[in-house]
Amino acid sequence: MIEMAIASGKGGVGKSTVSATIAITLARKRKVIAVDADADAPNMHLILGMKESDWEWEEPYSDSMIAKIIQEKCIKCGECLKVCPYRAISLDPYGNYVINPVICEGCLTCSLVCPVKGAIVREQALSGIMRMARTKYGFPLISARLNPGRPNTGKLVTEEKTKAKEMSDQETVIVVDSAAGIGCQVVSSLAGANMAILVAEPTPASFNALKRVHTLAKHFMQPAALVINKWDMNQRLSQEIEAYAKEKNLDFLGKVPYDDSIPKSMALMKPVIEAFPDSPASIALLEVAERVEGILSDWRNWFMKYRPKKPEPYKPVIIKPEGF
Repeated sequence: MIEMAIASGKGGVGKSTVSATIAITLARKRKVIAVDADADAPNMHLILGMKESDWEWEEPYSDSMIAKIIQEKCIKCGECLKVCPYRAISLDPYGNYVINPVICEGCLTCSLVCPVKGAIVREQALSGIMRMARTKYGFPLISARLNPGRPNTGKLVTEEKTKAKEMSDQETVIVVDSAAGIGCQVVSSLAGANMAILVAEPTPASFNALKRVHTLAKHFMQPAALVINKWDMNQRLSQEIEAYAKEKNLDFLGKVPYDDSIPKSMALMKPVIEAFPDSPASIALLEVAERVEGILSDWRNWFMKYRPKKPEPYKPVIIKPEGF
């Protein structure tokens, strides 16, 4: 089983488009499972043309607790309001003390000062849902959606990947479409993956984000490959990104030109390689996907060539005060 994480460090660079193209292309020859690992803003199902009615199953996800005031026992002393560190407690129009479930972190500080036993309890909060559907391209998509204001997106992504592995066998390729940035969702996406495919565009912000997410991939000792999207917007910076890939031992998979067909295909809720198969972007994306297929066919040699070197052990710096 090979698990590849497609990451970018910055949003809007075409990561989901690359992920969808790779998944569709690999599914023609291999068993593929796609994972949308952006629980805050999942959108891979839209690119693949799926509707809400297509989900085969949905599971509620709960991993956090919130406090709740039992109004029948509350004596309205207001002590909980004074000590809440998150200011999640307020008075409603009827004079009742209530807890905002979006703000509450479940620390139960309020229950420690409450003079009435059992007036404040803790209950599980619904953090979001995890769901799965089989796409028309033959592979299943596992996705998740976090409720507004709820924490622990990284745990939810880990649950998605665990579900994908339960459905996998030794011949399966898991394609993980990571979230933007280098936060907990991306950490969970990269953790345990066999390789990282990094997507960048020729802008200073994206180049800087590429370096950060590449550092994260090296932390997990993962070999990485690079795709440059919209490369012709700034050819000079594209060359600098290519030079960075060569210097840092990233396999360069190819570059995709700016193409109006991509936003048009998104509006049609179709992958660009299906909606506009003869467009320059589609041709370039298919070449990238074929290169990925070639990597899988010669996996061991590719892995040995591009895996990061073992980092030097951490040596703490001890600064002694003067006179010692």
